[in-house]
Amino acid sequence: MNWMDEVLKRKEEIILETQKFLQIKSVLDEKTKQIGAPFGRGIKQALEHLLQKGEKDGFQVKNLDGYAGHIEMGKGKEIVGVLCHVDVVPEGDGWSFDPYGATIHDGKIYARGALDDKGPTMAVYYAMKIVKELGLPLSKRVRMIIGTDEESDWRCVDHYFKHEEMPDIGFAPDADFPIIHAEKGIIDAVFSVNSVNKHAAGKYVLKSFSSGRRFNMVPDFAKAVLGNVQNFSEVEKSFKQFLSASQLKGRMYQNEEGAVAELEGISAHAMEPDNGKNAGIYLANFLSALPLDGEGKGFVDWINRYFYQDTRGKKLDISTQDEVSGELTVNVGIIHYEKGKEKTVSINIRYPVTKKGSEIKEKLEKIAGCQLIHFSDSAPHYVEQNHPLIQTLKKVYEEQTGQKAELISIGGGTYARSLKAGIAFGPLFPGREDIAHQKDEYIYIEDLLKATAIYAQAIYELAK
Repeated sequence: MNWMDEVLKRKEEIILETQKFLQIKSVLDEKTKQIGAPFGRGIKQALEHLLQKGEKDGFQVKNLDGYAGHIEMGKGKEIVGVLCHVDVVPEGDGWSFDPYGATIHDGKIYARGALDDKGPTMAVYYAMKIVKELGLPLSKRVRMIIGTDEESDWRCVDHYFKHEEMPDIGFAPDADFPIIHAEKGIIDAVFSVNSVNKHAAGKYVLKSFSSGRRFNMVPDFAKAVLGNVQNFSEVEKSFKQFLSASQLKGRMYQNEEGAVAELEGISAHAMEPDNGKNAGIYLANFLSALPLDGEGKGFVDWINRYFYQDTRGKKLDISTQDEVSGELTVNVGIIHYEKGKEKTVSINIRYPVTKKGSEIKEKLEKIAGCQLIHFSDSAPHYVEQNHPLIQTLKKVYEEQTGQKAELISIGGGTYARSLKAGIAFGPLFPGREDIAHQKDEYIYIEDLLKATAIYAQAIYELAK
């Protein structure tokens, strides 16, 4: 069977349908949530778009109250699961193309979700469609499970598996090729910061400070408002010097609130914070050099003390690593400060597969100047290299690419960890830039088609 030939017969259809899918803005929107749309109108639209397409093409489909859905083919007691998601992170700033335009340029489709995870989801859909249209005999059911809250709290997965069977084996097309058999543990933690600098000069008042939208994104924008700034030009000059030294962009201006400082960072996925530049951390670093009031100074000093130039948790005393999955990482995803009100810093930790989240929690609870007010832990996920699932996918990848299928580990968390025997499998090929969660996210059309062929053979080999 030449799987790529079958993909190329459907090339134009795959590209067009992928563009249509990407043009739906499927970002979590609490304002438009309702019964049947628990995560908002856009996500509901994306889920229904895919389910309606599946029904039209003759698959069995099911919508579980808007939380999740599935598209299924084949018969048998066992289930091969392919876990995808239709929600995407917010687009952020600084795009060269419309983030929901699905523009084709230089052999790539540009859109939020092109790589994570709507492009790969469409590749899996057409992989299933190819196997179905060829009439190949299957001894198991193949079920594409469609999540809607992967980028936030995974409420979709919780709801789905309360009502549906757990697949026996499966994969998630939401990371890297060749094969990811280990995923770090993921902790979301929120600190209420009560640190106050009693010795602060108090020349300026920090009225507000905000940065970030998600735990799992490096913030690309931060804003602070200063009051009681008598000499604006002096502060503005200092800010420009800081931006120049840090090789960052930003601006400072005055309005009715006071002196406003805005700083642009570089967004990246929290699994490797060093791929970005955290706007919140940099702005806190600038503010810490100013003569602020005690409340504001205590807050920005606390951030600097524990997070400036440290994404490995050394300052928090939680630094650790192992041979399977590497170092622990820390991302400061959200900063929120309003003078006289609760001040919070929200972080995302990715920790090695051989470590325990409970031990990290104990250390976080001991940090001075704050209170740990939220802690959630998704345990690490690991599949042994001799498992039949891995051996089958190694065979498929090597036959399709002619390259050795090395096993790798990641700091990202995919739906594969929802399964007892699940791994992450593509779509990012070795040597390609990982631009998930960044501006100008894209997928190479060549890679989209190649992944479709790999997924088609993988589905057949696992379910035949």
